[in-house]
Amino acid sequence: MNKPKLWTKDFIIVSGVNFLLTMVFYLLIVIIGIYAADEYHATASQAGLVTGIFIVGTLFGRLFIGRLIDSIGRKRTLFLGLILYLLATSLYFIQIGITFLLITRLLHGITLGIASTATGTIVAQIIPAERKGEGIGYFSMSATLATAIGPFIGLYMSQNTSAQVIFSLCLVLGIISLITAIFVYVPDLEKSVKTTEIKGFKLSQFIEPKAVPIAIITLVVSFCYSSILSFINFYAIEIDLVSAASFFFLVYSVAVLISRPFTGRLLDAKGANYVMYPAFILFTVGLLLLGTAHNSMTLLLSGVLIGLGFGNMQSCTQAIAVKLTPPHRIGLATSTFFIFLDAGLGFGPYLLGFFIPYTSYGTLYEILGIVVLVSTALYFMLHGKKEKASINALAR
Repeated sequence: MNKPKLWTKDFIIVSGVNFLLTMVFYLLIVIIGIYAADEYHATASQAGLVTGIFIVGTLFGRLFIGRLIDSIGRKRTLFLGLILYLLATSLYFIQIGITFLLITRLLHGITLGIASTATGTIVAQIIPAERKGEGIGYFSMSATLATAIGPFIGLYMSQNTSAQVIFSLCLVLGIISLITAIFVYVPDLEKSVKTTEIKGFKLSQFIEPKAVPIAIITLVVSFCYSSILSFINFYAIEIDLVSAASFFFLVYSVAVLISRPFTGRLLDAKGANYVMYPAFILFTVGLLLLGTAHNSMTLLLSGVLIGLGFGNMQSCTQAIAVKLTPPHRIGLATSTFFIFLDAGLGFGPYLLGFFIPYTSYGTLYEILGIVVLVSTALYFMLHGKKEKASINALAR
């Protein structure tokens, strides 16, 4: 029997929009701290806040829109997010001080939270149920590509052109996203699965409870991965491997791109445990190898292993969150997943920064490798044993 089609026009458009949004985020994150220091003479702590407050804004955006996305409409939410995203991007051209730049970054993060929650929700809806793991794996590859291309473009442009040109490119990419999104078709939810408005305050209006256990795993592993995003350049200087470190995220992305198609299909065919347990081991070995790297080959090999580990965990945990959730709660499940992911990536560097004075970067990576290994047991308790029991039940 033929599989239902995955690479539809709508799937490609939503993935493309997600790629452009994520690329702008990573493009700016590598240059905005330097821009704040050069343009406004920001201190190191202010520059760090300018970089990190974007992720705080993203969390607010996801919390706000997660409960409203289905009452507003999923495509309308995407348009709302993209229009506000464009308006926020245009604020970078107004140069009236570091405080206004902080407000701009916060608002930009909120709008990304709204728009990216919409893309994640829409794509989860349009992917055929029997290809959910494979489809979300391919969709999240759009973000993986952006994590490699965005920083490269940002660093290249910061060395060869002005900040105003960089902001102009971000605005153009936002306009392309908005125009492209016009052509996506999002089916209406069936009336039978729509929920009535809940009066009063309930945590379930903001967080999908069924997605929380796997989101906790996402929080732990993204917290560990945040150490790489934040400290890899400092570590490379410490061990004198700066040139090799510039290729770290490239080999990471290549490893993810090559493995995602196989791990997505494996997830759908065999279940999440067949992907998650090997991914925990690969991520652990990658961090331990990174912590003991003394040459370029070891450093880049750790990038490959971390890509195979964390890179596939990211898409697998998102697919699990969606699969566990009823169709009318997919928006909240997607929002919940990204809230925990962003919390790990956003607050991880700040918390880990307290340990840096007491340990080397290499030792920090080794400790985090042990944390990932131990979190395998946490995964088993929160999801793995239930996954195994359901697979065994189906087999019987």
